[in-house]
Amino acid sequence: MLVESLSVAALAVVLVCAVVRPFHWPEAAFAVPAAGVVILAGAIPLDDVREEAARLGPVIGFLAGVLVLAKLCADEGLFRACGSWMARRAAGRPTTLLGAVFALASVITATLSLDATVVLLTPVVFATAARMGARPAPHVYASAHLSNTASLLLPVSNLTNLLAFTATGLSFTRFALLMTLPWLVAIAVEYAVFRRFFAADLAAPAEGTEPAQPPRMPKFALATVAATLAGFAVASALGIEPAWSAAAGAAVLAVRALLRRRTTPVAILRSASLPFLAFVLALGIVVRAVVDNGLGDALGRVLPDGTALPALLGTAAVAALLANLINNLPAVLALVPLAAPSGPGAVLAVLIGVNIGPNLTYAGSLATLLWRRIAHQHEHEVSLGRFTRLGLLTTPAALVLSTLALWVSLRVLPG
Repeated sequence: MLVESLSVAALAVVLVCAVVRPFHWPEAAFAVPAAGVVILAGAIPLDDVREEAARLGPVIGFLAGVLVLAKLCADEGLFRACGSWMARRAAGRPTTLLGAVFALASVITATLSLDATVVLLTPVVFATAARMGARPAPHVYASAHLSNTASLLLPVSNLTNLLAFTATGLSFTRFALLMTLPWLVAIAVEYAVFRRFFAADLAAPAEGTEPAQPPRMPKFALATVAATLAGFAVASALGIEPAWSAAAGAAVLAVRALLRRRTTPVAILRSASLPFLAFVLALGIVVRAVVDNGLGDALGRVLPDGTALPALLGTAAVAALLANLINNLPAVLALVPLAAPSGPGAVLAVLIGVNIGPNLTYAGSLATLLWRRIAHQHEHEVSLGRFTRLGLLTTPAALVLSTLALWVSLRVLPG
């Protein structure tokens, strides 16, 4: 009983501190000591610690590679060019700008991960809306929602997907095929709700300046990203970890930037966000301790079995609820081992829950918490009530309809 209580307390401390960030310290400042406490208390044996580290190692390596790749793409001017494209596409029409943000955020989230959308695209969205004279709320909230919802498509779109990818037993291409329809359906639901929810903001006249001369599109960066994505599919077919493809893409841009003296080794290392990588590893250890000391048994009693439509809907609902209670990363770590025996469809339903579900509350995902900090940096007031109302309108509908789309995909595209 003592180790159970200690494990739960450690997880609670880690999650609360990740949300509040006392003293502006990084998440790892609390997660690493918490992991040390559960290890020293015997809540998780050292053999299990090594097993968890070995399981998370390739995931953390991949995350580091993608973070570096996304930052180097930003340095090449990719996101500035995207902002210019949005402004020219909108031509002073806020509704058209919303469509451009949806399209761009969906593609960036799917290919460069949700972190790129939150950290690199959100400031561009603020700048574009300001230049147009448009009200920023619809477009900024879209980047928050799509950083979660649009991360369904690829194994590399979200850390949650990568944590679950091996358990699905699917190839990279097969995963993408099964999740394409749920991805499209979820984005369509979000767009339909956004158009009505923000109707007044979108109808307000935009009286900004004309779009500036478009910056040069960084073709080398685009080609590198495309080659990296192709590398993910090839590596999956050959049984090679996607971390190697991410590292190769990051290395290509890093060498180019270093040779042109546009960056430094220290800057590249900093862009890998080492404290956040340590946080992911420590969180995995703490969650493993909680799961092994009671949470796993409790979840096993409520998680449906099989891949019939009611079971998939139940699995997605449990995953969404757990993501909002304890954050989506601990939720996927806890649920995937329990869902895996039911087959890949059940694991994909978990991902629908932990990726779409966090749009309901601030604490549902770390991406949303980071987005809120960026919004505050741009002096944009984020209303808890508005965020929650929008989440209540989008999340249940997107969750149900995308799960239905997954059920259709599993039957139309049998393995």
